Amino acid sequence: MGTVTGRKIVVTGAAGLLGWHAAARLHAANCMARYRSEPEPYDLSLLTHEVFGDDTKRDAAISGAEVILHFAGVNRGDETEVEAANPAIARQLAKSILRTDAKPQVVYANSTHAEYDTPYGRSKRGAAEILERAASGFTNLILPHIFGECARPFYNNVTATLIEQIWRGDEPSINPEGKVSLLHAGQAASIAISHGLARRSETVKPAGRDMAVTALYEKLIAFHNAYQSNIFPDLTDPFDLALFNSYRTGGYPHHYPMQLKLNSDARGGLFESSKSLAGSQTFLSTTLPGQRRGDHFHTDLIERFLVVSGSATIRIRKVLTDTVHSFNVSGDEPVAIDMPPLHTHHIENTGTGDVVTFFWAHRLFDPTNPDTFADPVIEKST
Repeated sequence: MGTVTGRKIVVTGAAGLLGWHAAARLHAANCMARYRSEPEPYDLSLLTHEVFGDDTKRDAAISGAEVILHFAGVNRGDETEVEAANPAIARQLAKSILRTDAKPQVVYANSTHAEYDTPYGRSKRGAAEILERAASGFTNLILPHIFGECARPFYNNVTATLIEQIWRGDEPSINPEGKVSLLHAGQAASIAISHGLARRSETVKPAGRDMAVTALYEKLIAFHNAYQSNIFPDLTDPFDLALFNSYRTGGYPHHYPMQLKLNSDARGGLFESSKSLAGSQTFLSTTLPGQRRGDHFHTDLIERFLVVSGSATIRIRKVLTDTVHSFNVSGDEPVAIDMPPLHTHHIENTGTGDVVTFFWAHRLFDPTNPDTFADPVIEKST
């Protein structure tokens, strides 16, 4: 175990969405330090609901804290109870800060609702005022709708609810006029951590991705339809990556493992391991002893062969010529061979056991334009 440097960070609501994402990122930094045999940068104190409600345990957790990331709160229930709950939680935290003479930078996960004269809005606004008076430094982090991995469905989180309904196969009821401004929990957590460590006392309003709830559902169902066909969507947009990761985590563990289609013939078996709408496709094959796979060429496809088990010979011939280049390969010493365009090629199992080969192509196979032309590399001996 690494040595703690004493930079103590407290996370309230540590079992909630934002608290867990923040704690996980701080834990990741400690894990990296341990791996490098360096001192752990953070003394992480996680306050769950049970710990927070105990004055002695709460005081012990907050004593000496440099940063408090305050994510604990109440956002649903009876309006009177909600209005009272968040200021009450803030007062408990403030009393511990005063009793322990701590000088923390408090980062408060506030809400855009704090701008409105509603029970929840007044509740969030009142809690912020209490914490600002008690803290040595105060960051008012005003957040839009938060989504992310392990969000709780049917609990004031439209994204998590839609994801759960899609995995169940349910048809959601969506308000056609509904709109959301979406921010990933990991991004919100990173902002909170950086402002806390830098002791930046200010109001921060991270921008979300504005979209209609109907558009959110359409994007999620498109993810689902592709993923069920073993296709990964185009994830070049960081927002889409975060949303897709939230979607696929929603299927874990009840919808795993995912069945793949195995195509078998006399040569062995072949199955696609994954495809991507961004372009790439991967698949694996088994080739039985003495069998060949391939004997075709492409005009512009980038294709990589990588034998991961067994022994084989890969042969490549420039089309309309007689010169054949042979490469003996083995899973014991993995090497990659990328097929040149307009060069016919095959792989032959030259060992006594099965050959397992990993293939990668830079684009999805299009059966209407396969760019695959049968042409033997050499005539097979009889």
